[in-house]
Amino acid sequence: MTILAMDQGTTSSRALVFSDDLQVRASAQQEFEQHFPRSGWVEHDPDDIWTTSAATARGAIEKAGNPRIDAIGITNQRETVLIWDRRTGQPIHRAIVWQDRRTADICQRLRDEGNEDAVRAVTGLLLDPYFSATKIAWMLDQVEGARARAEAGELAFGTVDSFLIWKLTGGQSHVTDATNAARTLLYDIRKGDWSEDMCRLFGVPRAMLPEVRDCAAEFGVTRADLFGREIPILGVAGDQQAATVGQACFDPGMMKSTYGTGCFALLNTGDQAVASENRLLTTIAYQLDGRPVYALEGSIFIAGAVVQWLRDGLKLIREASETQALSERADDSQQIIMVPAFTGLGAPHWNPQARGAIFGLTRNTGPAEFARAALESVGFQTRDLWQAMRADWTEAGDAVLRVDGGMTASEPAMQFLADILGAPVDRPVNTETTAQGAAWLAGFRAGLCPDPHEYAKAWRLDRRFEPQMDETLRQQRYSAWQRAVKAVVSV
Repeated sequence: MTILAMDQGTTSSRALVFSDDLQVRASAQQEFEQHFPRSGWVEHDPDDIWTTSAATARGAIEKAGNPRIDAIGITNQRETVLIWDRRTGQPIHRAIVWQDRRTADICQRLRDEGNEDAVRAVTGLLLDPYFSATKIAWMLDQVEGARARAEAGELAFGTVDSFLIWKLTGGQSHVTDATNAARTLLYDIRKGDWSEDMCRLFGVPRAMLPEVRDCAAEFGVTRADLFGREIPILGVAGDQQAATVGQACFDPGMMKSTYGTGCFALLNTGDQAVASENRLLTTIAYQLDGRPVYALEGSIFIAGAVVQWLRDGLKLIREASETQALSERADDSQQIIMVPAFTGLGAPHWNPQARGAIFGLTRNTGPAEFARAALESVGFQTRDLWQAMRADWTEAGDAVLRVDGGMTASEPAMQFLADILGAPVDRPVNTETTAQGAAWLAGFRAGLCPDPHEYAKAWRLDRRFEPQMDETLRQQRYSAWQRAVKAVVSV
């Protein structure tokens, strides 16, 4: 019994073949091109998303020895917008990526008109270009004839999961799951349905929206020509929600943080949709058997991407893996602060106009100091989220942070994270938690994987990072970070 997990991310597409006990048998990965037509704009070619996803799926299956695949789980970059013709399947525009800030003025206008409280009450989200709705509206208004075609029911909208399912099923299924729907600014997270009021506010025709299902559900079957036979798609979750499931954060109070292109922390709040007083998001962690489990979420736009910038922008490293060794050579007497607001600041600041800055430079500052500051910036941003979450939901108690994602391989980064939080950080044996979460959802629906309680027992710790930094120094370092952020936000 085997499960294929398709993990479509911001900079690459990956696929992993899991056995029914959720051990990885094989994987494949392909990067694809990022398009930056203007400052603050980020786009993907939909064909790149599809071809790399299909190719890595075939590649992983072949590497695993071409086993019979019993179910497919999909996890994806969230909030990214695609619109395509229902008849031809042809996208009308490049995908507008979650990082894109082109609709900041639209969000500001809606805020100025007094809409944010109503939006938060229904969707749990803030008015920010990060989310899908204003991107959809922009595309409908900028592509000639698109709005009329959408209103006539000729166009389909989807986040990446919907687009992949459409392609996988040959246009037979236009569906999504509750976690992806909850990121659009169009979904009522308490009623569990698309909101007519939000569709009207953002100018998005209801006719173009997909059907919403549980995270473990029947989403359709693949075309037989893709993998040699029809395969049921039985699990779908946005990447951060899939990681929450993969980390077995099923109990209220459990918290995980995933470090990929960005950083995303989720705190399970159970059946309580907690309204944040600290500009965090109220979202759906996962939904099974029609019952949503809610979470508070904080989103950092730039985490692993800051390492990519060291590599591709500054040319300080050739491979991301070099960052750890380089950072360890940094001069301890220099306290460089890097605020990587390359596409604005996410939670809890939500400032799309902010831009990156580096503070504390001296004549002795060099590549090693830049590398350490880049890694530490992720820890500082995580503390911003940590404090906001604990202020919003005091039931969190003495939480331990479970971490996953590529950056968790960096021992200095994880130690600094524990130090600056003043709390333990747990790294699991399996850091492929996003793909594993998607695989478990599909396997659970197929009857191949155990229930949440039994699955949680299988979670294994690789290393716990205990805080070692003196409390006085911790507060001094964090205060310096707060001053740096204030300077960036006030520019």
